[in-house]
Amino acid sequence: MVNRSFTPATLSAVLHWLGGHLHRYAKWVAATWFLVIVLAFAAAGGALGFTGLFERLEAGDAPTVPGESRDGGDLLGRADPAQTSVLLLAEGLDLADPRLATTLEPARTRLDALPGVGLVTDPYFPPTTPSAFVSTDRTAIIVSVVLEAGLDGSAREASTDAVHAQLTALGTQLSGLGADRVTVGGVDQLVDEVNAQVQEDLRVGEAIALPISLLVMVIVFGGLLAAGLPIIGAIASIGGALATLLLFSLVIELEASVPSVVSVLGLGLCIDYGLLLVSRFREEVRRLHLEAPGERRRRPDQAVLRDALQHTLGTAGRTVLYSGVTVAISLSGLLFFHSTILRAVGAAGVSVVVLAVVVALTMVPALLALAGTRIVRPGITHWIPGLNRLARRLGDVAPEQGAFSRLATWVQRRPLTVFAGCLVALAGAAWPVLSIEMVTTGTSILPTSSDQRHLFDTMETSFPALNPAPIRVVGKDAQALTALAARVAPLEGVASVEPVQQIGEGDTAVSVFGVRTESDPRLGEAREVVDRIREVRGDVPGIYVTGESAVVRDFMNDIRSRAPWAIGVVALTTVVLLFLMTGSILIPVKALLMNTVSLGASFGVLVWVFQRGNLEGLLDFTSTGGIDQTVPALALAFAFGLSMDYEVFLLSRIKEARDALAAKGSENLNDDAVRQGLQHSGRIITSAALIVVIVFAGFVAGKLLLIKQIGVALAVAVAVDATIVRMLLVPATMTLLGEWNWWAPAPLRRLHERFGLREG
Repeated sequence: MVNRSFTPATLSAVLHWLGGHLHRYAKWVAATWFLVIVLAFAAAGGALGFTGLFERLEAGDAPTVPGESRDGGDLLGRADPAQTSVLLLAEGLDLADPRLATTLEPARTRLDALPGVGLVTDPYFPPTTPSAFVSTDRTAIIVSVVLEAGLDGSAREASTDAVHAQLTALGTQLSGLGADRVTVGGVDQLVDEVNAQVQEDLRVGEAIALPISLLVMVIVFGGLLAAGLPIIGAIASIGGALATLLLFSLVIELEASVPSVVSVLGLGLCIDYGLLLVSRFREEVRRLHLEAPGERRRRPDQAVLRDALQHTLGTAGRTVLYSGVTVAISLSGLLFFHSTILRAVGAAGVSVVVLAVVVALTMVPALLALAGTRIVRPGITHWIPGLNRLARRLGDVAPEQGAFSRLATWVQRRPLTVFAGCLVALAGAAWPVLSIEMVTTGTSILPTSSDQRHLFDTMETSFPALNPAPIRVVGKDAQALTALAARVAPLEGVASVEPVQQIGEGDTAVSVFGVRTESDPRLGEAREVVDRIREVRGDVPGIYVTGESAVVRDFMNDIRSRAPWAIGVVALTTVVLLFLMTGSILIPVKALLMNTVSLGASFGVLVWVFQRGNLEGLLDFTSTGGIDQTVPALALAFAFGLSMDYEVFLLSRIKEARDALAAKGSENLNDDAVRQGLQHSGRIITSAALIVVIVFAGFVAGKLLLIKQIGVALAVAVAVDATIVRMLLVPATMTLLGEWNWWAPAPLRRLHERFGLREG
């Protein structure tokens, strides 16, 4: 009977078959990818006749999850549907100047006459609410223009443009009356500015990351050709990521920060995978060429190049496949949460990881086949004094003995000391995470120089009557709400309680009162007030506590309740994958524990920088007193995936060395395998990590605060993982455990013999 089950030999055969066909049809594969890249960028930019990605992005409001705050918000939304408003903020005015009223009155008439305008309000009209549109220090005013409800897209856009033009003209008049700053905007303009900043940050990040990454790879590979192939793959990943996000935007709402977050992942992974494949291909070409009898002085022929490409995909390609699966598993943990942004990043991230793997396993090998023998020839650094020596020291093809094997030997002589020292250092870096504070970023996602951020921040601080209370209690029973308001007023942390008022008419009408807190509504003290209000309310049906603080509270509760499931599934599947790869139970568990410690250090640095406000000048940001509530989950998923990426890189070479040593009858399998594995992978891991840190640093140079926070967290995580963890902790722990590293119960050993992921 023929065994048709999938085995390691089947996987190896498939990858070798793929390498042979990619070598044969390299021109067609490369041409197809070129066409795909052009179409992807064109589609994302809106050049194919339909709306592009960046026009489809939504504003970065506080993410909601199913629960009381969303239900209450929906109730309010049905009673008082949101309408488009365009606002003018004029600061530095003398409100006693009689010319102010005579300037505003005709402007109000002109605005009111515009098509689609529903209501125009300023400090002089209507006379019942003048104080709401005057700042608390009586030096600034707001003019508000609300559009009619029910306008279709084109009519709404035309009305908004006409109102914006009239308000801009009014602003010029007010500047003549002494206004030192005039800002025109609104929610639509805020969204436009965020989307424009996303595009600008992507351009800035790519402009920094790609050239510096190319320079690093020129040094690593010793030439432009070999260095350029991973960069071409990275460009393909950017185009593919944007096109993938465009498809997602057709079915779900995407927040403005999602493209930057997902694109930077695809960029980093493609460079990582391209670096690994190009390096292994050069190694295999040299090995096979030297092994060919009587052909040592001739150029490698096409048979050697084909065999090298096949063996590259069978080894490094297999590692790329395992790595992609581990990163995808990590990102899939985001799908367990109810938050739309987390699910969107999770789903889009998994898709981009798949794309990065496909690029690495098809496009990059095809380019390697086209490059042929030129990929191993001495490059530009061979002729530049100084760079020649540096390229030899840092080059991609490692000698049998070198800096990393010596480092492993040094660690193996004092494993306990190294292990303890690393843990102390990582624990110290992680210490600040104990005081982490979650906040909603809101308009602070934009830099302080942003006009739209200035408009909304000024409204929040100087026009309190125009801002809804951060906590709102809504229900149908006005009498019950009045009684509850009396019990809420004396609660700790409550600054004031607004009178109960009715909103809406008919069946959708509701009653609501607002609660303002003594502390910043974005911080934890305000969320504790939400808990106290819900506690004094009890289980009374039909009364909902909603508002900004309540939304954040429910979001955090969802994270806490769903996190065990997400972490558990990701950890279990990662353990299974690493077991299938290594045949060990202890190695996967050890990898999870070490990743946890290194991630703690990354989060500690994140808190020290952004929550405590260190390095504000260097990184060009203003601290909000906490970390954006979406960052920990996103950074954890991304950083864990990248950490496992390098774990797979290292373990694959250690396992490969162990199998080869076992075949030779080596007596000290574990320690020798660790030294050889670190020696052969250390250069690639450190080079790949350096490039990924550069990529993240490029995006930190942008203006969006959320992207800065994620960029710093991931850059620190990768740097720590590639140095302290991979270079020191892994060899130290594997030395301490010895042959126990490779232990597994007998049934699992038999399972690994049948289904283990290894060279067939």
